[in-house]
Amino acid sequence: MKGVLLVNLGSPDSTETDDVRDYLDEFLMDERVIDLPKWFRSFLVKGIILKTRPKKSAKAYKKIWWKEGSPLIVISERLTDKVQSKVSVPVTLAMRYGNPTIKKGMEILVKEGVKHILIIPLYPQFAMATTETILVLVEQIKNEFFPDLELTSLPSFYDHPDYIKVLGNSIQEALQGKNWDHLLFSYHGVPNRHIRKSDITRKHCKMNGKCCFEDSPAHEFCYRHQCEMTSLKVAEYLELKEGSFSTSFQSRVSILGSWLKPYTDKTVEKFAKSGTKELAIATPAFVSDCLETLEEIGMEAAEDFEEKGGRHLHVIPCINDREDWVNVLSRWIDEWAHMKK
Repeated sequence: MKGVLLVNLGSPDSTETDDVRDYLDEFLMDERVIDLPKWFRSFLVKGIILKTRPKKSAKAYKKIWWKEGSPLIVISERLTDKVQSKVSVPVTLAMRYGNPTIKKGMEILVKEGVKHILIIPLYPQFAMATTETILVLVEQIKNEFFPDLELTSLPSFYDHPDYIKVLGNSIQEALQGKNWDHLLFSYHGVPNRHIRKSDITRKHCKMNGKCCFEDSPAHEFCYRHQCEMTSLKVAEYLELKEGSFSTSFQSRVSILGSWLKPYTDKTVEKFAKSGTKELAIATPAFVSDCLETLEEIGMEAAEDFEEKGGRHLHVIPCINDREDWVNVLSRWIDEWAHMKK
């Protein structure tokens, strides 16, 4: 019997500082998030970051928290329920950090008689700190607790025509009837060294702005290439003119070295100061709206844009639990479920 485990990033259990601290501790101590020696990572996270960050982050979470709970969790649950209603195999939700845990999700499926699980990381683009850390943990849990399970993972779908159509339609619908001067695709930032570490050729990645557009097997695991391709494919689908869209990266932590550029906050500021009045912004690294989209972009970036001279920042919602996204995900699952070995 087959089953599906949808996996998203995760969220604190509440907006209380202690819960936020526990969540950040688990998240930041992941060696694929902060890829530094464990002794230094522990010193940095437990000795510095967790002394001040939880209180600040708790305030941010309170700004976006829904009555039902964390937006990311609630949206992910809605997506899971809708997909489950359309497919013939069991579907369960898990989070890489926080609750519900991946181990719990696997337990639920095993108790239902599942022998083969399709792991679907809810990230369009591959990255060490997202897709890879999920797949590594799933494999560890499988080996320790469920050695007889068979696992398959859904490949990154950053340029899949079905996904591009859903994302493109969501942007088109959000901007319908609105005047906008430029569309900015903002992706979650990662340290440059993550890109180089993911280069399976050990030689293709030059971080020069050109290698992402040259053919290479390295692109299968190159986050920057996949982000650039998502932007280009959506722009092609929407028939956007050259120069009317661009790509940037948000949420950097400067203490961890150099990060992907251009930075979203600097880019938004530059557009505002250069006379752009109506800036549209999409966040395709996220399937579900979360702290980074609702607070960092929807509140902070919008406020900064207006303070620096812009008129309005049009923040485009993530694809969340849109019906066309539910239909695409359900079709992918059904195709896998009925695939013969």
